[in-house]
Amino acid sequence: MNTVGIYLLYLVISIALTLVVGTGVARSGRAFLLDVFSGNDTLARAVSRLIVLGFYLLSLGFVALAMRAGGQVSSATQGLQLLSVKVGEVLLVLGALHLLTLGALLRARRLAQSRFAQQPAWSLPRQHGPATRRTAGDARETGDGADGAAAGDDARDAAAESLAGSALR
Repeated sequence: MNTVGIYLLYLVISIALTLVVGTGVARSGRAFLLDVFSGNDTLARAVSRLIVLGFYLLSLGFVALAMRAGGQVSSATQGLQLLSVKVGEVLLVLGALHLLTLGALLRARRLAQSRFAQQPAWSLPRQHGPATRRTAGDARETGDGADGAAAGDDARDAAAESLAGSALR
């Protein structure tokens, strides 16, 4: 085996591993972010894409930097040893990045829960079951405005957006 063949195999394995882990981060992270952002799908998708993009940039950047040759490969055994060391380095970096991403998501969730718990009860949107669903006429009768729930939703969306910014800092 020559050095070029070893590094081409290294690139194929490393890029495949990065794509598999990145796809898992995207799929699971989006579901997690939906919970963090109170069901705001647009914001959850946007933040998920940004996290996955950063994951890919860091992972593939490391793969590119690790391409330096450690010497000449003169036998198949040395080639396999070099390949295993390089793939092992990539797996360690992917594992660390995965844990870092998970930590950021958990931090974002904790921030969202603490901000939601700190909101005064009057600013939280009212929860109505199917039997007690309000209409615009009900709001006019009670005098609390037809847009009371919408205002609460706007406040929650604004809090989720500020959370996204603080979680990524």
